[in-house]
Amino acid sequence: SSLARECGRSGRSFATATWSAKGGFKHPPVPDSLKGVQRIIAVASGKGGVGKSTTAVNLATATAAMGLRVGLLDADVFGPSVPILMNLASAGTPLLDANSQMLPLENYGVKCMSMGFLIPEQSAAVWRGPMVMGALSKLVNGTAWSPLDVLFVDMPPGTGDAQISISQRLPLTGAVIVSTPQEIALADARRGVNMYSKVATPILGMIENMAYYEPPGSGGDKAARVYIF
Repeated sequence: SSLARECGRSGRSFATATWSAKGGFKHPPVPDSLKGVQRIIAVASGKGGVGKSTTAVNLATATAAMGLRVGLLDADVFGPSVPILMNLASAGTPLLDANSQMLPLENYGVKCMSMGFLIPEQSAAVWRGPMVMGALSKLVNGTAWSPLDVLFVDMPPGTGDAQISISQRLPLTGAVIVSTPQEIALADARRGVNMYSKVATPILGMIENMAYYEPPGSGGDKAARVYIF
């Protein structure tokens, strides 16, 4: 897709993403585990249930199909979706390399890491803020990501402490916002755009998801489309 191509070649690398005059925001240093990663792109939404995780998986697999080295970090520790979406739910727990770094599980040419690989499927992560950030730090710093051309981050929904902390700790190249075409979702999407502007992260694009569906047998006829909202 055109957005996947844009994500794959987005122009801000770690070498130039250290300072922004707008607001004086200084991007965080690059963790050792990510020094071989060329671009980090957040896939975010203000509202849950808009298809953000599915979009993140589609972007990752489409970018990998272009021949780039791609990773996918599932940052939604309370509702990890990547193991199921990437058909890795039965793949087991990650192995460790010689440096005790977790090796990402891989499918469709995409290296994946998720809290869903580390806790039983039926278990709930009943954690407070510091524990959440500790888990995310483990997924980022304790994983052998390099080398990658693009790392997509499936962000948790919302614009609260977890989202801001992730954005402040990862040197993001840009963000993609996902929303459905309804005002209640768009209002939260606008808040997400505002949040990323405050951490000097450019918006690479906005995806309108679930706008309509085509009934079986319609043959792609635009007049037969059913608009949901």
